[in-house]
Amino acid sequence: MIQTIAQTIEQARGQVRNAVNQAMVASYWQVGRLIVEHEQQGGSRAAYGKRQLETLSQHLTERLGKGFDVRNLRNMRAFYQAYPNRNAVRTELSWTHYRCLLRIENPAARQWYQQEAIQQHWSARALERQISKLYYERLLASKDKALLETEAANKTAPLAESAKDYLRDPYILDFLNLQDKSYQEAELEQAIITNLQ
Repeated sequence: MIQTIAQTIEQARGQVRNAVNQAMVASYWQVGRLIVEHEQQGGSRAAYGKRQLETLSQHLTERLGKGFDVRNLRNMRAFYQAYPNRNAVRTELSWTHYRCLLRIENPAARQWYQQEAIQQHWSARALERQISKLYYERLLASKDKALLETEAANKTAPLAESAKDYLRDPYILDFLNLQDKSYQEAELEQAIITNLQ
């Protein structure tokens, strides 16, 4: 019975993780599209001197909190530019995977790493390792591809992610009488301190 319950919970956690990843990737692709199409009128960059990303970052951060700094907005823009066809974005990969893939300039290499990450179930750390070790380039140049594939499999196995990497232990904060909405960490911290006092 314990095994069955544990498997049920682990399966549910995996579904939650996948749903969160899919929603994040889809929304960041959409943000990238909006930046390119509306702010840049389809160009690769906004008009010189407009500082649109800085202004956008400021407004989004004020309204939505962290995660919308200029660097992340640039990543979202680059994400849309690298994957202008929404159907090319694979739901099996997380935003962290895509940020790794965006650093690859060669589109053929990027596509290959994307497919391998999906087929081999690479974590974002494993993908980052393979990119940094030039796995694609080494595989193309290698005469002993089987040896290289075995090495890659052995090196990426310890980098596999588990549900614990995504979900931490939940905290029950009923005693704070919070409304049913999301809170910033500082607000939760202040509510806990107030309750303790």
